[in-house]
Amino acid sequence: QVQLVESGGGLVQSGGSLRLSCAASGRTFSNYGMGWFRQALGKEREFVAAISWPGGTTLYTDSVKGRFAVSRDNAKDTVYLQMNSLKPEDTAVYYCAAKIRASAVALASGGVDYWGKGTLVTVSS
Repeated sequence: QVQLVESGGGLVQSGGSLRLSCAASGRTFSNYGMGWFRQALGKEREFVAAISWPGGTTLYTDSVKGRFAVSRDNAKDTVYLQMNSLKPEDTAVYYCAAKIRASAVALASGGVDYWGKGTLVTVSS
């Protein structure tokens, strides 16, 4: 079992920045591809960003390219999502995801092994 705990969500004005963190525990973190998904009210959960196992390759959905950056610190068992130039349409619950020995593409395609409980990001206009 892998436990994932997100933090860093909150309320921010349009154009602002937030950094989400996801702390993992339970298994060897470096063995997992890690990613972020989000779900806005009334919409389906969608892929946002991923970083491969053990690290180095990243993938983003088109709407966040150039604004968001995913990274991981295997020494701290933590994955991050730096979000800049936030827009109201980025408002959602953001979920951390883990998939064993997964590339960024594989994680983005689904079949996630573990989910966090989510952290709410609200961007005001």
